[in-house]
Amino acid sequence: MSKEKLTKRSVEQLAVKEKDYIVFDSDLPGFGVRVMPSGKRFFLIQYRRHGRTRRVMLGQFGPVTAEIARKNALRLLGNVRSGDGDPAAVRDQERQSATVKDLGARFLKEHVAVRCKPTTQAEYKRSVELFINPFFGNQRARTVTTADVADLHGTYAHIPYQANRTLGVLSKMMNLAETWGIRDKHTNPCEDIARYPEHKRERFLSAKEMQRLGEVLRQGEANGTESKYAVAAFRLLLLTGCRLSEIQTLKWNYVDLDESEINLPDSKTGAKTVHLGEAARTVLEKLPHVKDNPYVIVGNVEGNYLTDLQKPWRRIRKAAGLDGVRIHDLRHTFASGGLLVGEGLPMIGKLLGHTQVQTTARYAHLADDPVKAAATRISGRLAAALG
Repeated sequence: MSKEKLTKRSVEQLAVKEKDYIVFDSDLPGFGVRVMPSGKRFFLIQYRRHGRTRRVMLGQFGPVTAEIARKNALRLLGNVRSGDGDPAAVRDQERQSATVKDLGARFLKEHVAVRCKPTTQAEYKRSVELFINPFFGNQRARTVTTADVADLHGTYAHIPYQANRTLGVLSKMMNLAETWGIRDKHTNPCEDIARYPEHKRERFLSAKEMQRLGEVLRQGEANGTESKYAVAAFRLLLLTGCRLSEIQTLKWNYVDLDESEINLPDSKTGAKTVHLGEAARTVLEKLPHVKDNPYVIVGNVEGNYLTDLQKPWRRIRKAAGLDGVRIHDLRHTFASGGLLVGEGLPMIGKLLGHTQVQTTARYAHLADDPVKAAATRISGRLAAALG
């Protein structure tokens, strides 16, 4: 640990290394700055109390100037030396008194908002605000037990999928509570809670159902009861196997009609290329561009995409007699269609943008349908020969 006068200039000139290190001020003992491998710098104080070395962060260099940090360090170190205060003890007490609601707010701000994609952010926010906060409220985060978590999980047993998602969010919160000093290490109360079984819905449209859907889409577009952009969205979802968000927020500059592909800079699994069949390409070719609107699926607000496809879908599926069919089932139908025309699981997975074979494997049983049909034809002919 080196020493030098900590000023704006000297802190800016500190080298970034592979590991973090601390430089202490040459004039004020115990006042220092930690330089992180990321290049960020944090002011701190260090002192001994009851035989222990304690450190307290004063703030990040930039938002906190060297002059302000020095003044705070002088005040806090003065309190330590006079016996009037222990900044680390005050910090620890504040951390340990944090409620689950406090922890949730910090989790959403410092972890979710920084590390998660918008759709994931919305899911986590929903779990925290609708399920975790109402259950725990102002209970201290460090007092939450496995029994408490079991009660939470059991409360939503009637919606097992949501119960499991909420448990996962709470578990991540509790892991971060350990990192942030709010809970003791290795005390996550969620670890011993068994998840509820989940049954994945695999709804696929039959040929007759697709005919009815196609007719309703054509009628809705022709008589103007449905937006041509909403109709195009549903067609593209079925013909590409894309996720709803990928089509809903699709921009024209992602579309390359010459190469018959869509190049998404980001998706659930990162950047990916969607290869367009002739039918999907035709849908895009016929769709008019709107000036000063970058989106393919144009919304009602100028310059924006169509934000609500659920309402038109409910109208369309009702008219087509497809009660209970979700928009996401159009993606499943694309996958089933690929298997029925003889494409293998690796190809289907590539078209859907799956990164793991296990994700595509749940469609495996559909590949048996053509085989069963062939067995029926063969056995029927042989049975006829037997008389």
